[in-house]
Amino acid sequence: MNKRVLVPLETTKAVEQLWPVLTMMAAAGASVRLIHVAPMPQNVVTPQGRTVAYAEQEMAKVETLWSDRLRDIGARLPNGAEQVVRFGEAADEILREAETFGADTILVSTGTRSSVKRALLCSVAEAMLRRARPGVLLYRSPRAAGPSRRSAGR
Repeated sequence: MNKRVLVPLETTKAVEQLWPVLTMMAAAGASVRLIHVAPMPQNVVTPQGRTVAYAEQEMAKVETLWSDRLRDIGARLPNGAEQVVRFGEAADEILREAETFGADTILVSTGTRSSVKRALLCSVAEAMLRRARPGVLLYRSPRAAGPSRRSAGR
């Protein structure tokens, strides 16, 4: 049985894809921690070179936004969930959090994405599969598994 499950969420759409598995694990008594990893923000500078927002301000905005989203998602789970927002390289931060949390499973959505996002996700998922101590469960929802729009007409 999975007792401690870490769930990295790149987008809120990933929750929809993972929801059946996530709720089943939570209902079975697993402790769930939701994590969102954002890239390290930079200062926002106008073309004239004037700083209009500092990196710390951007970090605070992202952290507030995602903390609220993750808290709302966790509140819908049978036993709730912890949430954490980190900044940096996704795979590194997820693996660090898995160790901190004592996760025995990392649950990752592998839904259909644009080619750029697919390449980024694949590298993150691949890094987790290669480097993670806990088990990594890659889940692709049945909706995401259908034919792509491009191949549907062929």
